[in-house]
Amino acid sequence: MTTKQNALKIVQTLQAHGYQAFFAGGCVRDMIMGRESSDYDIATSALPQDIINLFEKTIPVGVQFGVVIVVQNGHNFEVATFRTEGSYSDGRHPDYVTFSTPENDVKRRDFTINGLLYDPVKDEILDYVGGQEDISKGIIRTIGNPVERFTEDKLRMIRAARFACRFNFPIHEDTRLAIMQHARNIHAVSAERIREELEKILTGANPHIGIKLLDELCLLPEILPEVSGMKGVRQPENFHPEGDVFVHTLLCLSKLAPVSEQGVPHPSWTLAMGVLLHDIGKTITFEESDRIRFNLHEKVGADMTAKICDRLKTSHAEKDRIVWLVLKHLYFKDAQKMRLSKLKRLFAEDGYPELAELCRIDALASSGDLSDYHYCQEMFRNLPTEEVKPKPLITGHDLIALGLKPGQVFRHILTKIVDEQLEGNLKTREAAIEMAKILIDQGKTG
Repeated sequence: MTTKQNALKIVQTLQAHGYQAFFAGGCVRDMIMGRESSDYDIATSALPQDIINLFEKTIPVGVQFGVVIVVQNGHNFEVATFRTEGSYSDGRHPDYVTFSTPENDVKRRDFTINGLLYDPVKDEILDYVGGQEDISKGIIRTIGNPVERFTEDKLRMIRAARFACRFNFPIHEDTRLAIMQHARNIHAVSAERIREELEKILTGANPHIGIKLLDELCLLPEILPEVSGMKGVRQPENFHPEGDVFVHTLLCLSKLAPVSEQGVPHPSWTLAMGVLLHDIGKTITFEESDRIRFNLHEKVGADMTAKICDRLKTSHAEKDRIVWLVLKHLYFKDAQKMRLSKLKRLFAEDGYPELAELCRIDALASSGDLSDYHYCQEMFRNLPTEEVKPKPLITGHDLIALGLKPGQVFRHILTKIVDEQLEGNLKTREAAIEMAKILIDQGKTG
């Protein structure tokens, strides 16, 4: 059974026992817009305990808020009792809920396009908030008073930008003004929730529109002041005819494809963040002498990126990858002059495919010269894996057996031997041992 069929079965079961039950929210919006939906939420008149009693497997995740997860054929569905909500002291959760009617339930939701109900048994849409009209017009508008909606959950301000860029809809003027007036309050939202919304913006459709919207809505200076700071940072026209650093970054983001050529979701969060932050160091390193220069901006940018990742509470693995991408984003410009061993070490990195994509996008959004990218990709495709990641000819145990103690010289010799192996100058263990002996002797006499 498909996800939709499983959701329908839940609705049918609830209705068969005398309860009202509808598909709710985003899945109804997607259906009207002719889009596939992978997530089906259900709203019902059944109380949480009624839901738990009706279904074989449930998870009482938010019974106090009227929410129960029903597990149907291995799929999880959020089934929520119609409710109205009290004040939001924490700017996220209601202090209390009161079970209510379908109409009142819808009026507590965020945007009109998400405030629709659908009875899949009767094939009937319930629209109490003008959601169908706003979908038809293509507009993002809060349900009711925008200030009240954003006071209830301040993350909705970022969500407005996300839906606007996802569907390429403008934001209604009243909703837009309310966001601009209350943008500074976004700090009441946890870093984790902000990061989740940023991830959806950057890895979805039109990420460049999303970042530009966040800036226009006064949210970008609050959540990513370093990115907002790229505006007006000039670049040398011969390398960057497209404009300043912010313009270049938006152009780069516009070249991120939401689906790869193989039809899989793309880009990753780490690649998208690498693209967003790759030139972040230029805001600090701008210098104008004989020409505009950004000396060591990749290193400065990597340090700034690490702090941004910490602030957004990204995982250690994600942080390491994003910082590495920013640090290495200029690597390709010297690729055709690199020693083979250095190139092979780069190709051996797990993040190489993302770095290649970042470098391709960076070039397309500036000079348009892809010669370095094509050179690296051709080398990467043609080099066998065993040459890129060869089994070491010797290990530290061999050096210890030769009488060398672990330390800086120890590491230098192992690195030197691996480099010569990658260059193709060392092919046997015996030759590596002989070279190690020579290097040890040089160290003693040097």
